[in-house]
Amino acid sequence: MSAMPAALTPEWTLPSRGRIGMYCLIAAEAAIFTIFVVAYLFYIGKSVNGPMPRDVLEVPVFYTVCLLSSSIVIHFAERALERGQLGSFKILWFLTFALGAIFLVGTGFEWRHLIEHGLTISTNLFGTTYYSLVGLHALHVSVGLIGFLIVIAFSLAAKVTEAHSPQISVFALYWHFVDAVWVVVFTVVYIVGLRA
Repeated sequence: MSAMPAALTPEWTLPSRGRIGMYCLIAAEAAIFTIFVVAYLFYIGKSVNGPMPRDVLEVPVFYTVCLLSSSIVIHFAERALERGQLGSFKILWFLTFALGAIFLVGTGFEWRHLIEHGLTISTNLFGTTYYSLVGLHALHVSVGLIGFLIVIAFSLAAKVTEAHSPQISVFALYWHFVDAVWVVVFTVVYIVGLRA
């Protein structure tokens, strides 16, 4: 059997350390979220006193659409930066930040509504598991928004170029994870939880 010519031998390169690091972070965070989701599901309907989910929760459709739309927008921001369209990148990046911020403000409004209706983290098992799960997600959104602001500041200072596309792509992985986690949280809290 003859050896393959050097020209036909595929060249193997090390994977991006940033991407590998982000995948490891996502795996660890997914494990944490899994624990919180399982706890929420386990304790649904086990509170001995109210309020219960159906008494106080309202489905946050608008805020969910904003957050999920942000994944689409950040994808286009990535592509704009890869093509060197810095103006488009800045606009799309800021729009992604704005959509995430609207979602976080919506979470704040929801919490205020719940507190006004007597549901705090110490009210009952539902309150404890709800605020823990949704709060963990809100924390991850907040971290993402800080990341967006840092990139916005560097963009305004003309320090972001198409050479930074791999780093932006790694950050986008985190944001897609945050959005995917919300799909799970939304399903568990607002679909399964309201029917329990």
